[in-house]
Amino acid sequence: MGRIFYIMGKSATGKDTVYKEILKRFPDLKTIVMYTTRPIRENETDGVEYHFRTISEMEVLKKSGKMIELRVYQTIAGPWYYFTMDDGQFDLSRDENCLMIGTLESYEKMIQYFGKELLVPVYIEIPDGIRLKRATDREAAQKKPNFREVCRRYLADEEDFTEDRLKGLGIETRFENLDLERCLEQISEEIRSKCE
Repeated sequence: MGRIFYIMGKSATGKDTVYKEILKRFPDLKTIVMYTTRPIRENETDGVEYHFRTISEMEVLKKSGKMIELRVYQTIAGPWYYFTMDDGQFDLSRDENCLMIGTLESYEKMIQYFGKELLVPVYIEIPDGIRLKRATDREAAQKKPNFREVCRRYLADEEDFTEDRLKGLGIETRFENLDLERCLEQISEEIRSKCE
């Protein structure tokens, strides 16, 4: 059976960068793209970071019975939905290893759907002060910065990623992303060890 290497962490820990760099090192990993109704950001591409859908499109997908998990975040700009579909992207029976990026909540739902033995958590972290600076710098680069949303996400992450929740889901290994190359090498070692 294949494994799902599941990258997660608080906002602005560098998950997207780690995800892209791991794919360069492991081009045989199949990518699994989640869905969202949030607005697409500059430099994002539909079908790469997410499948960007409207709320009405999401409702149609929901009726298909293939939705694995669904989350909603009440943002300053209104509700943003994130979800994962069993849409043919997964084929773990053929020993196909996958790479995903998501939240702790979505990871928990994936465990319920696929079983804990098929998921490998890749938890990225950095100190909070650096994380907050990265988030505000990223937002400042947008055409219409929304710093209230940065603050909301920061505070929500503090509630979502508690030590008790991490331990309850069996997430003990942490990959600190202060030195990207070192972080990538440690994650690469983890992937190689699970693929042997």
